[in-house]
Amino acid sequence: MAGDIDGATTAAIAGYGPELHGFLVALAKDSDLGSEAFALACEQLWRGLPKFRWEASLRTWAYHLARNALHQLRRDPRRRPERNLPLSVIQTIEAIPRTPTGQYQKSDVKAAMRALRDSLDPEDHEVLILRIDRNMAWKDIARATAETELGSTALDARAALLRKRYERTKAQLRELAAKHGLIDGD
Repeated sequence: MAGDIDGATTAAIAGYGPELHGFLVALAKDSDLGSEAFALACEQLWRGLPKFRWEASLRTWAYHLARNALHQLRRDPRRRPERNLPLSVIQTIEAIPRTPTGQYQKSDVKAAMRALRDSLDPEDHEVLILRIDRNMAWKDIARATAETELGSTALDARAALLRKRYERTKAQLRELAAKHGLIDGD
C-alpha cells in the first residue's frame, strides 16, 4: 500500500538485515558490538526512511547507516534515552531472522583466510567486505563509506581511490596467504 512507511521499513530490514548484520559483526570483530550497531542502524533506517532522497540505492544508504552506527557506538558506547524507539518497533526488528553461517562455510582454510582478512587495516577490511562479500559497485562503496555527502566529481575520485586501495589490499592479502601456506605462492 502506498505511503506505508512502517511496511516499507520492515521489508527493507527483512531484505537487507542479514547482510547488514553480517557486515557489522565482521567489521566490529565482535558479535555483541556488531549486533548493537545493527540495532542502531535499524533504528536510524526506521527514523530516516521518510526523508530518504533516493540519491543512492536503498541498499547503499542502509550500508552507510550501518557503518555510521558502528562508528557512533565506538565513539560513544553509552546509549542515550532519546535514541530509543517504542518496544513495538523493537519487537518487529527482533522478529526478523538472521542468516546463520552454513557448515560448508566453516572450513579451516576459510577460517584462516578470515583471520588474515581480520588482521588487515579496518578500512581495507571494510572495502573487501563491501566489494567481495556484498558485491557492491565502486560508487556505492564510495557513498556508503563517505563521512559526508559527495558531489559527482568527488564521488568518482573517491571510487577510484577505493579501487586502488582494494587492488593493494588484495595483493597484500594474497602475499599473507602465500606466506601462511594457504595458497600457492607462485
